[in-house]
Parts: sequence; C-alpha cells; structure tokens
Amino acid sequence: MVERKVVVALAQGLAARPAAEFVKRASSFTSSVRIGKHDQFVDAKSILGVMSMAISHGEEIVVQVDGADEDAAIEALVELLTSTSV
Repeated sequence: MVERKVVVALAQGLAARPAAEFVKRASSFTSSVRIGKHDQFVDAKSILGVMSMAISHGEEIVVQVDGADEDAAIEALVELLTSTSV
C-alpha cells in the first residue's frame, strides 16, 4: 500500500465536476483507492463517498492506494488533485 498527503489545489476543491473526474480516474485502476481527512476515509471510486467528504480548495487530504497498479494510480490521482483545474 502507498499513501500520500496532498493539499488540494483545485479551485473548486472536490465539488461535483472535479469529484466526478477524480472518481473516473480512480476507477480506471484495479487497485483499491481511499481518500480521507481527520481519520475518516471513503472509497474514492464512489461519487457519493467523495462528495460526502466536502473537500475544499487548500485542504490537506490523504490518498491511500493498494493493489497491483498502486504506483501509477497514486501518481495520476495526486497529479489531478494538485492541478489548478479539471
């Protein structure tokens, strides 16, 4: 398993459109993906889970990936979270 702390740079945070893009990208990998803040984690392949976290711009979150393609997955997801737009 790999884990990284990330400060969300997306202007809207993980609002509807960015959250949908994040879930789509997470779902493209076979590894299990979880995101969390304040010791609460959700399945990053679930749009309802991601939206329920109410992650805003500038917030620090943790991304956890476990599986065969975990290195590629974490790189792709961190890249999305640290970009300024989707």
